[in-house]
Amino acid sequence: MFGVGEDPVTLGLVSSLARPGGNATGINIFIWEVSAKRLALLHELAPRAVRVAVVINPGNVPSAEATLRELPEAARAIGLQIQILNARTSREIEAAFATLVRDRADALFVAPDSFFISRRVQFTSLAMRHGIPAAYGTREEVEAGGLMSYGTDTSDMWRQVGVYAGQVLKGAKPADLPVTQPTKFEFVINLVTVRELSGLKFHRRCSPAPTR
Repeated sequence: MFGVGEDPVTLGLVSSLARPGGNATGINIFIWEVSAKRLALLHELAPRAVRVAVVINPGNVPSAEATLRELPEAARAIGLQIQILNARTSREIEAAFATLVRDRADALFVAPDSFFISRRVQFTSLAMRHGIPAAYGTREEVEAGGLMSYGTDTSDMWRQVGVYAGQVLKGAKPADLPVTQPTKFEFVINLVTVRELSGLKFHRRCSPAPTR
């Protein structure tokens, strides 16, 4: 059983999503495919923002490449300018914030990356210190003080992994279990952060959004 953010066919894990054809099946978690939607939601929350700093980890090649592929066109479509900043270490995260503050970025988009998630307190503390509205990929980052996140409902996806594992233990063949893709997405807003970012003007009334 697997749970991956990249295309499992491209990774060579299965022959196709519908017919895995081997000894493995699992969950294809959408991570980068929702980047454009996440950027659009950030723009809705901070409609006056024009310049958006995008922090990527160049050491995470799939995430960096996908973000650079998806975001520029999405930004142009809604009239945003983006500035790409690299960060591979905690010190480089500090340097990225120094740059975005110096260049007067209006908002921040944090690319999905496991290292960034592990440094979520650093990100959210710096964003709050500088009054920067920021979008993240996971609920954990919002729970740590981030403004908002949008992405796959991972709890629901891991439940599906458990269901599949149970079926395999009962004798089902992985080759007969199609790879599952997400149908539920979460838009999470931290209302404490909303209140503390006193300079942020909202386009609409904020309330915790239900799982989509």
